[in-house]
Amino acid sequence: MRILSNGDIEQVLTADETLDALETAYRELSSGQGANRPRNHTYFPVEDSRHPGFRYRFKSQEGGNVSSGVWALRITSDIAGVETLPSGVQRRRLIPAAPGGRYVGLVTLYSITTLEPLAVMHDSFIQKMRVGATSALGIRELSDPDATVAGMFGSGWQAEAHLECLLMVRPGIEEVRVYSPTPEHREEFARVWSEKTGRKIVAVDERRDAVAGCQIVTCATAAMDPCFDGAWLEPGTHVTAITSPDGTATRRELDDTTFDRAARITVLSREQVHHDKQFDILGPVERGLKQWDDIRELGDLLLGNAPGRASREDITVFANNTGMGVQFAAVCARALALAEERDLGHTVPTDWFLEETSP
Repeated sequence: MRILSNGDIEQVLTADETLDALETAYRELSSGQGANRPRNHTYFPVEDSRHPGFRYRFKSQEGGNVSSGVWALRITSDIAGVETLPSGVQRRRLIPAAPGGRYVGLVTLYSITTLEPLAVMHDSFIQKMRVGATSALGIRELSDPDATVAGMFGSGWQAEAHLECLLMVRPGIEEVRVYSPTPEHREEFARVWSEKTGRKIVAVDERRDAVAGCQIVTCATAAMDPCFDGAWLEPGTHVTAITSPDGTATRRELDDTTFDRAARITVLSREQVHHDKQFDILGPVERGLKQWDDIRELGDLLLGNAPGRASREDITVFANNTGMGVQFAAVCARALALAEERDLGHTVPTDWFLEETSP
């Protein structure tokens, strides 16, 4: 069995590889060649003495797809809570409370033919890439292919992956306007990524400037409240969000106006909408503006079984509304194969994890 760190995985897993693995996984999931259990969060009444209000949280998700050949179980053992930034904005935060000021997030892969555990892998780099690549698939399928200006909310590690993947699926983007609540963060992000991409990445001081005149608007934040006013959206805009209520917190990145104005709403998982009572996505249905059957999944869109953009004037929304075990199966299997080619990581005897009597 192979053990891989984030550093090992980062050496081999590219945005291209992630996009390809995930597109296959979503197609298989929607055609009965994959399975997924909804993500689960459990809070426990133990607080971190250094961070009042931050409590122990265990998160798990699992799934697999036929072509990956694996079943994945992803877990995080966290101290989680909400912090208020100097600007007054609230966001979800995880505390590095493990020894050495570190975090605990692991993916275990199991062979679906021989049953044996194949790998234990750090989840952080994969987490970053699978979210950004999933959003990019939604952008590719739903946004105006001629878009040249994009807006982005967020300037952290998720925003980095989203920007990289955005430019892969929409290489015609010439300018990206970035807003985040901390000026020095957004300015540094713009400087670094302008140099990396050779594009015009601009830090903006007002939220509206990351919406007005932008054909694509991406939210890649840990926000608790909507990033912008949906009334600012111009006809033809595509909007992506990665934050919805998760069953433990009523956080959201998009307001009711954005969902109500959308001609097309696509989600990653319809099952998770009900599992977590994601009222932001359900809002237009409850207000009588849409039918539940009008909200479709990304996998159906990729298969051509769900409608995409019907008009250049349509406002479209992709709610990247959950993490899925099937994502970790597809991407981790790809990363494991690439790591094995280069003999990265550490190996331990698989026999240690096999037993002679029935579980």
